[in-house]
Amino acid sequence: MVRSLRVPASLPCVAEMGQHESGRKWLEALPEMLGELREMWGLRLEEPFHGGSCSWAAPARREAGPGAGEPLVLKVTWPHPEALAEAPGLALWAGGGAVRLHAYDPERQALLLERCVPGTELGRSHGVPADERLVHGADVLRDLWAAPLPPPGAEGPVLPGLADVTAQWADLAEERAARRWPAGVDTGLFALCAGLLRDLPGSAGREVLLHGDFNPGNVLTARRRPWLAIDPKPMRGDPAYDLWPLVEQVDDPFAAADPPGVLAHRTALVAGELGLDPQRVRAWAVARHVEYVLWSVVEDEDLGRSVGLMQQARLLAGLAGL
Repeated sequence: MVRSLRVPASLPCVAEMGQHESGRKWLEALPEMLGELREMWGLRLEEPFHGGSCSWAAPARREAGPGAGEPLVLKVTWPHPEALAEAPGLALWAGGGAVRLHAYDPERQALLLERCVPGTELGRSHGVPADERLVHGADVLRDLWAAPLPPPGAEGPVLPGLADVTAQWADLAEERAARRWPAGVDTGLFALCAGLLRDLPGSAGREVLLHGDFNPGNVLTARRRPWLAIDPKPMRGDPAYDLWPLVEQVDDPFAAADPPGVLAHRTALVAGELGLDPQRVRAWAVARHVEYVLWSVVEDEDLGRSVGLMQQARLLAGLAGL
């Protein structure tokens, strides 16, 4: 009989998934799934990482056979559309810029992954200047974007297209723009965001395999390469889409003495490193910053945070000439 494993109540995924019925069912099944996976893949598991709102992950090692003792990570994700492309994307990257995929169980949405050691996050590389960290991030993106995309009609899992994803967000932006809001909510930004989300994907000069959530917390120090990406949400689409979380979160550019100057410099820096148009990078920054507000504006108990984010988006729109 497979012994089930404990899922501590302190994990973020427990709080997040406990808020809806499908999440609660997943949490109930999770301990037994972990026991089955441990037996199937011959793993020794350590205490889970304290992170991830819809997934459970822990350090692991194979107990015997080829690769015994190699540092790995077992990750089990609540099944949802964004999660379905992670394994196919990692298989296409084959270790080029991202952690290697060692095994995958689609029924349980479980992945056995290369573990980054020492695993320091790019955003927590204290003492390393922000510009240097941005260049490190650009180096990883260059590797990720070099992966060959499967040809149209190829067999196997279908990677989401960026245009399909952003079209849904554009619909939401238009719905938000049509609502009545208190003073301070800039509905013009919702309309601008909708237009960008519809226009930018189709006007891209090329299509690459996007990471989809390239923030500095998803880029870790490793032994095999200086930096590797984790936790992707792979899509096919415009490379300029990937850059805004890196620029925004490597530190807080809006807290600088001169936010427009800092943002102009940093978007130009990463665009130059990757051969992209800085204005296109800035246009995606506007779209992605406002896209976050589409959700926060209905979730905030008061609108102060969302209004502040919209003021930041107006600054970005000015940089982008929009």
